[in-house]
Formats: sequence, structure tokens, C-alpha cells
Amino acid sequence: MSVSRRVSRKVRVGWVDVGGDAPIRVQSMCTTKTADVNATLQQMAALVAAGCEIVRVAVPHWEDAEALKTIAEHATIPVIADIHFQWKYAMAALEGGIHGLRINPGNIKYQDKVRLIAREAKDRGVPIRIGVNAGSLEKDLLAKYGNPTAEALVESALSEMRILEDEDFFDIKISVKHSSARVMIDAYRMLAAQCDYALHLGVTEAGPMPAGGVKSAVGIGTLLAEGIGDTIRVSLTDDPVEEVKVGNWILGSLGLRKRGLDLVACPSCGRAEVDVLRLTREVNEALEAKGLKAPIRVAVMGCVVNGPGEAREADLGIAAGKGFGHLIVKGEVRGKVPEDRFVEVLVAEAEKMAREHAPEPASS
Repeated sequence: MSVSRRVSRKVRVGWVDVGGDAPIRVQSMCTTKTADVNATLQQMAALVAAGCEIVRVAVPHWEDAEALKTIAEHATIPVIADIHFQWKYAMAALEGGIHGLRINPGNIKYQDKVRLIAREAKDRGVPIRIGVNAGSLEKDLLAKYGNPTAEALVESALSEMRILEDEDFFDIKISVKHSSARVMIDAYRMLAAQCDYALHLGVTEAGPMPAGGVKSAVGIGTLLAEGIGDTIRVSLTDDPVEEVKVGNWILGSLGLRKRGLDLVACPSCGRAEVDVLRLTREVNEALEAKGLKAPIRVAVMGCVVNGPGEAREADLGIAAGKGFGHLIVKGEVRGKVPEDRFVEVLVAEAEKMAREHAPEPASS
């Protein structure tokens, strides 16, 4: 069953649409020092290769703000400046041609400065994300609610939203992140019912894999399945490339994204006649090394019980037996393959399918 998405306003971040009828976007954040322009651009390139569509950079120091002009000029992905405390950094980011801003209501204290940022952003056509975070909620809201509840997060977001709207600024995205998937889900449900702005989803400070991936999948996936969410970030204590991979897996698992390879493998059991874990690792590594971008589903199955059926549901698969396996392509058995050629044959067939998916070159 397809997901019926919540209707939201569309905004444009650089050259990428967010919200409305645009695809759900996968975001990440650079871990480099933003002032190190070369390292930051190199990491952005790795994120783009992994399927990232929007990237955020930290701006804790003036030299980071100064670097934004060069980064914005050379980035192949829209760049969002993450602004905390210092409103002047937001102004410098806008003057430098940044594609989007994230401001935190909990630590830009002066409304007049937020209004100044809104006016400048409006003049330049730059969207603003109101990024509420449980770890930096306003003191008055903490006093009112006792702790960063879902209600407190939403009240903070709506208050900041009204400030921007008072300045006739409506190119807004909103996030209400919490380290608890349960609280985060509640907050986004409340927020979705009270505004029509694009929502950026995330479980903040999710931690390392696998726990961080699980928490993110539960929080983000639950909301996406309900049609809530326009962009996502999986906040892992890891290489940001891994965030992008998990984000795309979440979208793929819900049928919301067809990008690159989808590897399906059985968990293995006493019926298996091959080392399924080793074989799956080898197939995954070989396919990733090819860098195939076409949406191909590959199945690696270890026995004759579920193997043939699962492999037929994939574009391509091996249903392994003792010493050999059946190669299945587009639901049809194409013959037997010796065990020592499983990886080689699967990669060759995947490359062939990728070529078939490639668009025809434009005629001159």
C-alpha cells in the first residue's frame, strides 16, 4: 500500500525542492571543520556519491562563517549553515551565498536579530529551518513543562515560526528533535497537525550503529509511514556517509525511494548448504565496489525452502544449494552456477541490468 503524504508547502534549498510533491530528501552534516574548505568539500563529494541531497555545516567560529562563500561557490550539493548563538554568523552566511540556514530558537536570544535574519533571508530567497532540539530548549519552556516534552518542543517551534511569519517570511522548514524516538514521534505528530510547513525528521544524538540506526528507523520510519516528513537525517556517531546509507535504506524499506542496490539476504539457519554470512558480505562488497546507481534488488538465499521464491521477487538472485545455486533473473531460472562463481556471476548480471537502466545519450 502506498503512503499518502501530508500536504506541505514547498521550499527550494539551492536547486533542490523540499516539501510539496518533491521526493523526501536525505540530508547529512559534515564532521570536518568548516574553515578547512578542502576537507569539507571532499567530504561533501563523498556524501553526494552515497546519495546525500542536502548537507549542513557547523559555523561555531568566525573563520567558519568566512569559509562559507568559497564552499557555497564550489559545492555540488546545497549547503545549509548551522547557526547557534551568533546572529552575525547567519548574516555572513547569507552574504556568502549559502543555500539555507538552520537557526535554533533556544540559543538566539534576541527576537530583533531573528527578525533581521528573516528579512535578509527573504531578500535573498534563502529558506530557514527552525531547528528545535531537546538539548537546547528555552529555559522558560523547561520551567513550564519540567523537561523537554513533545509539547515543549512544539511550543518552541511555533513561537519561532510566528516571529518569521511576522516578517512576512514563509520559506520555512521545521524540526523538533529528541533523543527519544517516542517523544520525537509525538512531537512531530503534534506539529504536523498545527502547521503546513515542510518537516525535517530526525532522532537527535541517536548514537553509534546498530542502536543509532534502529532508533532512527523507528522514529523516522514511523512518521514516514504515516505520511509525515519531507527531509530526514539519521544522526549517527559515525562517518556521515553511513548516515546517508541508513537514510536511504529507511526510505527504500517503505517504498519511498528507489536508489541504487537493495541487497536481500536470508539470516541463515541449519538448512543452509553455504556460508550465507560470508557470501552476503562478499556480494555486498563486490557490488558496492562497482558503484552501481541503478535501482536493482539482489537476493542471496541459502537454501531451497524460501530461496527460489525470494529470489524470484528480486530482480536478480542466487538460490544456493550444496556446491551450486540457481541463478534467477527477473523471476526466471537461468541455470546452475558453481558455488565458487556466485559473486562473479551476480556482479556481471547486476552490471548488465545497470546498463539497461542507463538513460540513452542525447543525440547531438
